[in-house]
Amino acid sequence: MTNKNMSLHQDSGGLLNNAKTAEMQVQPTPETISPEPVHESLEFFYGGGAAFINIMVTFPLNKVLFRQQLHGIGVERAFAQLQREGPAMIFRGVLPPLLQKTTSTALMFGLYDQYSKMIRHQFPSIPVSSAKMLAAVFSGTSEAILVPFERVQTVLQDNRQKHYRNTIHVFKELYSKYGIKELYRGLTPILLRNGPSNAVFFGFRHELKDLLPEAQTQTGNILNDFVSGAVLGASISTVWYPINVVKTRMMVKVGGEYLSFRQTFWNIYYERGKRLYSLFYGVHLNFSRALISWGIINASYELLKQTFSPR
Repeated sequence: MTNKNMSLHQDSGGLLNNAKTAEMQVQPTPETISPEPVHESLEFFYGGGAAFINIMVTFPLNKVLFRQQLHGIGVERAFAQLQREGPAMIFRGVLPPLLQKTTSTALMFGLYDQYSKMIRHQFPSIPVSSAKMLAAVFSGTSEAILVPFERVQTVLQDNRQKHYRNTIHVFKELYSKYGIKELYRGLTPILLRNGPSNAVFFGFRHELKDLLPEAQTQTGNILNDFVSGAVLGASISTVWYPINVVKTRMMVKVGGEYLSFRQTFWNIYYERGKRLYSLFYGVHLNFSRALISWGIINASYELLKQTFSPR
């Protein structure tokens, strides 16, 4: 081979090597797509802990609200019912919501975090807002696996179902007599509620806090978390209130014909004199409860996160 040919061969080899190097630099890898690996998250703990604190504070208020939703009565009559039943009845049925809400809120925050990372990892070009909305809907839909807890809570809170002794008794009775499907009575309104409401909550939680005056102290920051969570949670809860009314009516029924969401809605509407506002009986107390509840959850979540987050 002549010197000229050797030189041309070396030049072409160098060009090929340079091209390969450039291609390797441009070639996307999972690491360059998403710097955040999908990993186990403490978000489940933060969400569950926040829900536990909230349930113990707000359960009595929630019981009054339940009676209003179920019977279509005012707050005075609902309080009077509980007074007649005695103090021991106030926390009757607290175990199912404690298990259900603690677990569901743990899933709500934990799965939202996990789905967000998965979506960003698999689809790096998707807009952040779209990724947040999708993750929130997936998270809310996944929570529906816990419907049996909400179902049992509803049965125990109904003052007409006094023959059920406790949570385990209700589970056994419903499952042994009617099967697994009975435990999931009321699934449809929960799916209609969870996904969309989660999307609104996670979509605007930080944005709403950013509208508040900047906190200068730790106490001020906790207060901002409480206010943003309270306002957003109460607003969402009010908009979705009629769906919860239908859910309560569906879940309180034990055995018998299975009525759809649509049939139950129209039954309530006609029973209450075809007055749409009657589907909002108890909404003022619901707003107050949600204001406190979601304020506590949001502030507790952020506080737990600041306290236990790895440095």
